[in-house]
Amino acid sequence: MTRVSPEFEYEVQHDAVLSVSADVSFPSDGFPKYKIGPNNEIVEEPKPNPDSPPLKEVVAQETEQLAEQHKRLSVRDLATKFDKNLSAAAKLSDEAKLRETASLEGHVLLKKLRDALESLKGCMAGRNKEDVEKAISMVEALAVKLTQEEGELIQEKFEVKKLANFLKQASEDAKRLVNQERSFACAEIESARAVVQRFGEALEEEEKLAQTSGKQDVETLVEEVQEARRIKLNHQPCKVMDMEHELRALRLQLREKSIFSAKLQKELAMTKRAEESRLCVYQLEGAQTLGSCLRIRPRANNAPDLSKCSIQWFRLSPEGDHTEILAGANKPIYAPEPLDVGKILRADVVSDTQTISVTTVAPIDPAPGLTSHVQSLQRRSNAEFHVVISQMNGQDYPSHSVHVFHVGKSRMKLSRGWINKTRESYSTSMQLCGVRGGGNAASKSLFWQARKGLSYVLTFETERDRNSAIMIARKYALDCHVVLAGPDE
Repeated sequence: MTRVSPEFEYEVQHDAVLSVSADVSFPSDGFPKYKIGPNNEIVEEPKPNPDSPPLKEVVAQETEQLAEQHKRLSVRDLATKFDKNLSAAAKLSDEAKLRETASLEGHVLLKKLRDALESLKGCMAGRNKEDVEKAISMVEALAVKLTQEEGELIQEKFEVKKLANFLKQASEDAKRLVNQERSFACAEIESARAVVQRFGEALEEEEKLAQTSGKQDVETLVEEVQEARRIKLNHQPCKVMDMEHELRALRLQLREKSIFSAKLQKELAMTKRAEESRLCVYQLEGAQTLGSCLRIRPRANNAPDLSKCSIQWFRLSPEGDHTEILAGANKPIYAPEPLDVGKILRADVVSDTQTISVTTVAPIDPAPGLTSHVQSLQRRSNAEFHVVISQMNGQDYPSHSVHVFHVGKSRMKLSRGWINKTRESYSTSMQLCGVRGGGNAASKSLFWQARKGLSYVLTFETERDRNSAIMIARKYALDCHVVLAGPDE
């Protein structure tokens, strides 16, 4: 195709126009792209590689890679990466400008070509005129396609400009962070140098003091050794040995008197509590040992009726300096549990006019043989006890069939035959203690909250089984870092 310049002037002779054959086949349905080279020559642009990705995909891929590597790169690497991408974005912007210039030239060229074909159309007739019209339609289609490509080019130019601004801002932020980190590092280095210098000075002073004090200690030790030698020479060895024996005997006597004094203080406290109990209108009946039941009884005729009073039991330390309320223990009967061993129990009877306290004379004693029995049960993989369910979730249980209560090293289970009624692992929501609601079988019963919303009152065959189950369960739960106790403890 010959380039048409604006100064081109011609006259068309009908006889000079050669006919265009209808069998001409074009390589494509559009005109190729051209650009103006030096000396106003038309240079055909190289065809793009169909395998190369478009500019949008390259930009999106670069942005995704930056987002993935942002967490792994250091601040300095980010600054370098942003600078490289900024230069690449500038290069893409320059290329877009060149393509825009070439597109503008293509529009001018297509307009000139269409004007030339319109001039030829007026001078031709017949089949040649149809060919010219077809060429004009192809030129118009090419102009439309060029316009679409210009729209895409404008969009790409906007995205490239946006990316360039983003990379420029990111590069400035990265440089600012680098400078800030560098200043922080320099400040930390200076601080570390100052600390090292202070430590060095302190070590030097300490070494000097150590040398001086070491000399003084050696001199003092020499003087003491000399004084000891003088004393040893002035006294006979037999007298020294007699003095050592007398000192040892005095120490033994002092220890015995201390033990006797503690025993007397304990007996005095017990006597004092006994005297207070005699003056009280109530008294505690029952052995003050584990496995028994303590019952509040009126001692005098003028004692208020217990059914009209409110009762609350407490657990006290032997010295009386620590008081722990027993939640739920508000009946005249209370059965001590293993946690009460070595502690003093007190019951406060509150009437309309006064509060009367009743305490045990001495701390609760352990049950004989219970410790050895518990140790023998711990040698097994799990301990099993026959129980009867008295209550479930605070309501009386209708059936009195015998169940098996399993106490394992990681969980507790209540079953009947092959059917598991409840099986729960040790957790912070689990509670286990003696029954605090009174009753004739309080010393054989315990309260077990397997989980929130599910609780039982279990009655054992003997008091020893009940106390053994409580001690073993608390030992296994403690191994699982769980403390089993009663409500609000």
